Amino acid sequence: IAGPAPIPHPRYQEPAPEPAADAPRPRPASDPERAPQADERVGEPAFAHERAGHWAEPAPAAPEPEMRHEPTPTVRVLGADEEPLGTKRVAASAMASAAGAEGPPRFGAPPKGRSRGPRRARRVILGLLVLIPLLALAWVANAIWQPFKDDASAGAAVRVTIPSGAGTGDIGDLLARKGIVDSGFFFQLRARLDGAGGKLRSGGITLHKDMTYAAALKALTAKGAGAVATSDVTVPEGRSIAEEAVALRKLGLPGDYARATRRSNVLDPRDYGAPKSITSREGFLWPATYELKKGASAATLVADQLAAFKQNFGRIDLRRARARKLSRYDVLIIASMVEREAEVPRDRRLIASVIYNRLQRHIPLGIDATLRYRLNNWTKPLKVSELATPSAYNTRRSQGLPPTPIGNPGLASLQAAARPADTSYLYYVVKPCGDGAHAFSRTATQFQRDVAAYDRKRAQLGGKDPSHCSK
Repeated sequence: IAGPAPIPHPRYQEPAPEPAADAPRPRPASDPERAPQADERVGEPAFAHERAGHWAEPAPAAPEPEMRHEPTPTVRVLGADEEPLGTKRVAASAMASAAGAEGPPRFGAPPKGRSRGPRRARRVILGLLVLIPLLALAWVANAIWQPFKDDASAGAAVRVTIPSGAGTGDIGDLLARKGIVDSGFFFQLRARLDGAGGKLRSGGITLHKDMTYAAALKALTAKGAGAVATSDVTVPEGRSIAEEAVALRKLGLPGDYARATRRSNVLDPRDYGAPKSITSREGFLWPATYELKKGASAATLVADQLAAFKQNFGRIDLRRARARKLSRYDVLIIASMVEREAEVPRDRRLIASVIYNRLQRHIPLGIDATLRYRLNNWTKPLKVSELATPSAYNTRRSQGLPPTPIGNPGLASLQAAARPADTSYLYYVVKPCGDGAHAFSRTATQFQRDVAAYDRKRAQLGGKDPSHCSK
């Protein structure tokens, strides 16, 4: 019973046997002189070993084998002149490839038509949706409760004043600016969670750098634990002792401020080059904001101001002044005039240079602020008769520096007085509509032009100060 021909191995072909030397030469099947053999079908190609000759026609491509499931294999009886091809097991994948069909699914592979990508992406997204809120909650909890921060690592002591009526947020921002806590927002949140929002005390208190929120809240809510009632007193730059005394009386500060400046033992003006006859501490009262305990007197404020002056004046570079043979007291007097004359920061060193140049050329300074100090008149126009006042403070008539400072300058004016700009200016006048700036000149001619421009603008404004013009 003849069955289907055995399927050749896809990568292996049995070699054709070599013909015997005396065997007759094979001829093509189409040879008319050759009769068909008993087991040969007419028109069909010979076996592979019969096609080995160079004249053999190329065999047509074998049809794709059809995969069938036969319940009982069909046995083919080989002829006597046929050699078995051998039993070859062909993999199912190879068979499927040869047949042009898909093989069986690999182990673990998803069924046909389905993909693992979308399912895995959904799992990742769901995981992130759960993980991100958990991480955010953990971060917020750590920021509020600070479980890994130790109060023992707190830094230097810091004195702060909690304003009366300040809210929890304002207090938190103040502590954050001072470096006491990490965040004003989280301080406020922690205070609310602890129920301490309405229990924070006002007044002066000593805290420390890098405190935990819990420690700061404990200090601010403890009764009598470092919280002392205080008040802030601000002394602006340039004011004279007489002016400041009036302002402090209005604030209700106990004591006589002017008298306290003459009796303080904190600083001696003679240590800075002042004449022996000088007893006033004018110029030495450092302008700043001072925190005073409730009930403190004017003498306490004066002592704090003098101590602050000694600390800050040591930062001034006096080499330029020493080269001009000026003492520290001379620099203080020049700085007090610069503080009164300059309205914009860039003019400070220029005004100081005019003073230096006039002193070097022995020209009277002509600064009316010195006479105003003598007359204690800082707001009203000077009369002609007042301009002729015979006084060492009238620098229109007297040559050189006035006897004392005419106010208490700040650090910027002291620095300008000690190191003026390098110019040849000898004059300056307020610049019309210059917002406080001055016009500087080297010659009297240019100075007169600047004065004329000032007068014209003042006349246009009806006699008002032309330094600031409305737009």
